[in-house]
Amino acid sequence: MRYLTGLLACLMLISCAAEEETPAPQPIPVKTVTIASEAIPNVIELPGRVEPVREAEVRARVTGIVQQRLHEEGTDVTAGEPLFRIDPRELRASSAQIEASLDRARATATNARAVVNRYRPLVEENAISGQEFDAAVAASREAAANVAQIRAQLESASLQLGYTTVRAPISGRVGRARVTEGALVSQTEATLMTKIEQISPVYVSFAQSASDVLAIRRAITSGELDLGENDKVEVRLTFTDGTKYPIPGYIDFLAFSVDQETGTIEVRAEFPNPTGLLLPGEFVRAQIYAGRITGGIAVPQRAVTVNEKGGSVFVIDGKGLAALRPVKLGAMVDGRWIIESGLRAGEAVILSNLQNIRPGVPVTRADTNGGRATRSSPPSARKQ
Repeated sequence: MRYLTGLLACLMLISCAAEEETPAPQPIPVKTVTIASEAIPNVIELPGRVEPVREAEVRARVTGIVQQRLHEEGTDVTAGEPLFRIDPRELRASSAQIEASLDRARATATNARAVVNRYRPLVEENAISGQEFDAAVAASREAAANVAQIRAQLESASLQLGYTTVRAPISGRVGRARVTEGALVSQTEATLMTKIEQISPVYVSFAQSASDVLAIRRAITSGELDLGENDKVEVRLTFTDGTKYPIPGYIDFLAFSVDQETGTIEVRAEFPNPTGLLLPGEFVRAQIYAGRITGGIAVPQRAVTVNEKGGSVFVIDGKGLAALRPVKLGAMVDGRWIIESGLRAGEAVILSNLQNIRPGVPVTRADTNGGRATRSSPPSARKQ
């Protein structure tokens, strides 16, 4: 028993000595950035849909059989270029019949004028009655009116004959043909033959929440948002695969009424599309640069950890320990996240060694400027 008691006492002394000899954790060197308020872009992210600036449905204006398609589907066409030919023989025969009627009416009108000219001196000499002369004048006028009526019919027939060659109403890219050779097209039903879309430039339409528009107006009034001297509002696009469209666009239309069903306001931007990369009907993600926020906060992208719950950063608290801070993220501009809430000016955000840091771990600044906190450069000014 004395032996066991002595052994236990020795083990306890050894354990206490080991605990006393455990070294304190060494501070982890980290690089930091000191948060400073600055003027940052006010970026609004919205989904949008690409639309052609002009769209025309090419429909049949006469009834007949399609003889030939004169264009290549999916190619660019110019206004007035022939697209289809409809069998003109029936309309050509009708036009010839009306032209013959016009010749006959002209002959009748010429004879009626000659009768009036013969009767005029005779009625002055009382060789014929005034009633006969008046009847001749009325017949001449009726014949002239008949000529004018048939001439109008001939012009209409000529127009109908011209419509047998279906031409492009606008310049743009023609879609697939909706009819083929041998198909019967109808004037009364206005048969759709194809569509033409003008896609250089293009429109991108968005639906902005009415409450968000009201918030922007209030921010402008209070001075929190500065639109600058240039009235143009720049828009940049991102495709669904994450790639960015290289050419910026600008807002060209803002509706002055709210959609009663969705509670949104329609916004539209115009984009150059010289290579046809933007296709009508395509969904894109837009970043609208609506002025600059005075007193905003942004941090470098590498300092932010993003998960399904949002974003978070590590800051250095007053005891020199790492503290995890949830933040509300805005848009990313020039490699920096705009922070809507969660940080305040003067706090030090950790940029490096994030994989080795846990909440409550001591850290020490190892910035290249002698241990002072650094401030990241503001986003570069965008050309308007």
